[in-house]
Amino acid sequence: MRDSQLPEDASRESDSELLAARFESHRRRLRSVAYRMLGSLSEADDAVQEAWIKLSRADAGRVEDLGAWLTTVVGRVCLDMLRSRRTRREEPLEDAGPPPRMPQPVLAPVSGTDPEQQAMLADSVGLALLVVLETLTPAERLAFVLHDLFAVPFEEIAPIVGRTTAASRQLASRARRRVRGGAPAPDADLARQRELVDAFLAAVREGDFEALVAVLDPDVVSRGAGRVRAGAKAVASGASAFAHLAHLARPALVDGAPGLVVVSEERLTGVLAFTVVRGRIAVIDILDDPERLAGLDVDLVL
Repeated sequence: MRDSQLPEDASRESDSELLAARFESHRRRLRSVAYRMLGSLSEADDAVQEAWIKLSRADAGRVEDLGAWLTTVVGRVCLDMLRSRRTRREEPLEDAGPPPRMPQPVLAPVSGTDPEQQAMLADSVGLALLVVLETLTPAERLAFVLHDLFAVPFEEIAPIVGRTTAASRQLASRARRRVRGGAPAPDADLARQRELVDAFLAAVREGDFEALVAVLDPDVVSRGAGRVRAGAKAVASGASAFAHLAHLARPALVDGAPGLVVVSEERLTGVLAFTVVRGRIAVIDILDDPERLAGLDVDLVL
């Protein structure tokens, strides 16, 4: 190697390190975007890694706004991943029959989340939002997530979904209506939410049907475990049927909100997320799919 090549090689290495550092400064936001798009931390990480690969192969010097460019790339990658899901249902929840694909929540001990998890959950309304997002078409989901959750202009969303700006606005509008109907805004008082979840668990353990109904909204909906139940008595009956598992349940934070995890022999067998609205439990989302549970870190809640 000629001596004259050494400064050039050093320059390339320095440029590569600088590009990697710039990418890392955007990683948390990109991971948050991808998680809300895909409902899976592992898939979100795959999407972010794909964005890095594309950046490393691009002429980064010509990118004026790296954050916007990376968000667009991650959006496209996630859109392709959503479209490739063969089991995806695109009808509204009320017409879909079986419950939608249950996303993988972010779990944390009741003592709180670490900074990385806090960044993931900063603008989420919990697992209920992710469940409703699973009922949207891929294009609707992208338009809603990018615009409503991350303030990306419709002019930038339009080329990702291959629509006009006006059509992209309509995609987000349709998605917004479904989200409002299926993911009500939860109460802000986390302590009160924890009280209600604890009361729910105590009532199930004690077989106290009336106490169970008392903490549920009259129009409560439970989703998962192979079916959808609606109404306080129906949901209470369903919960009572699993009373034999209640002693295995323990408190946890599920997507930043008070929830329950069911742990048997140091293995997750269920996750319950609760949405509390106006002082009652309005939505219960249940994840019991072994394959998706296997992707969660049980050590976080032991």
